[in-house]
Amino acid sequence: MRVLVPSACLCPVLLCLCVLERCCGSGHHLITRLPGRNHSLAHGGGHSGGHSGSHQKPNQHQNQSHGGNDTEVHHRPKRGWIWNQFFVLEEHFGPDPQYVGKLHSNSDKGDGSVRYILSGEGAGSIFIIDESTGDIHATKSLDRERKAHYVLHAQAIDRYSNKPLEPESEFIIKVQDINDNAPKFPDGPFATSVAEMSEVGTSVFQVTATDADDPTYGNSARVVYSILQGQPYFSVDPMTGIIRTALANMDREAREHYAVVIQAKDMAGQVGGLSGSTTINITLNDVNDNPPKFPQKNYQLYVAESTEVGKPVGKIAAHDADLGANAEIKYSILNTEVATVFSIGTSRDGREGVISLRKPLNYEKKKTYTLHIEGVNTHLDPRYSYLGPFKDTATLKITVGDVDEPPVFSMDYFIMDVYENAPIGTEVGVVTARDPDSKNSRVR
Repeated sequence: MRVLVPSACLCPVLLCLCVLERCCGSGHHLITRLPGRNHSLAHGGGHSGGHSGSHQKPNQHQNQSHGGNDTEVHHRPKRGWIWNQFFVLEEHFGPDPQYVGKLHSNSDKGDGSVRYILSGEGAGSIFIIDESTGDIHATKSLDRERKAHYVLHAQAIDRYSNKPLEPESEFIIKVQDINDNAPKFPDGPFATSVAEMSEVGTSVFQVTATDADDPTYGNSARVVYSILQGQPYFSVDPMTGIIRTALANMDREAREHYAVVIQAKDMAGQVGGLSGSTTINITLNDVNDNPPKFPQKNYQLYVAESTEVGKPVGKIAAHDADLGANAEIKYSILNTEVATVFSIGTSRDGREGVISLRKPLNYEKKKTYTLHIEGVNTHLDPRYSYLGPFKDTATLKITVGDVDEPPVFSMDYFIMDVYENAPIGTEVGVVTARDPDSKNSRVR
């Protein structure tokens, strides 16, 4: 029994068929003889043939009997190779059932005595066969992504005796892909980050689209990537989907977040291809690229002379546009003579300088102090040292406030003598005290 298929369903293996045809010396069909039988499977037509939709006749390489002298004329085929695959286009929505191919037995003389039977996957429901002609049609639209092929069995029997004329033969109907699935990004949208100030070409993220079409047939599943939104800051490799930085010196302090839209288009990006897109939310991570700066160069602070030693007397802060550890600052007093009276430390968040008193103040002895304060970043990145220096200075003038202090006796204690039995009102001695304030008020 031979199998004829329409010219619209060419299998790549027909290249082999053409070679075998020439070897066998046949014209348009290849007939492969089954061992021990005079019936064969044949494949006729193809994409390159000119017999589209027609039912082709078998080769005339058949046994000829002339009375008592039988002469058999044939070409000996290669044994053990039988073409056994049909092709049917998926998503067919025509008004008529889609023609798949034709079963034909060499025993069929066209008198209606041969009956063709089809069984297997989809037989009778999806695939029907004309019992008289052997024509196979698909009655339903097929989806390759749901089922890529069907395994069926064919048999030719004598209509009158119901005896098989051919052994049952298995063959495959393969659903041929069309581009009916757009690329998808199943895990999108995405979120990622990259360091600010990164060099052009730094890899940021890779996206991968999936396409349910057949990757082995045509360009239906061949995806090309392009960027729809996010230029000129980022680019995407059209083949790999790797997203890279495209602009130098991107500054987080100027802009921190970017929404990049990537498109995947099948058919290798050609016109008519289907496409899908996804969004990648990219955040610039901070690096230490900003030196600390005091908002002003001169500050003033008032401290009462009565302030206790060890107590904080004020705060000073330089501004750093970076984040976290990149913005931490260490403060110090540069003029050492004042550093014996005041000290400066860093707050817990590493942002402010806290000034404390190390020695008692005396308004009457020294009324002002001038502190030269320096703020330096503690976590330097040598890659950005050219943006430095990563330090700054400011001047803090501290004014000591006068406090109304109690009078102070000239001596810590006085010793006086007096006679016993001295009358009341007798002068015993004199004590002296003074006002320590600058006013030197009268002591009573």
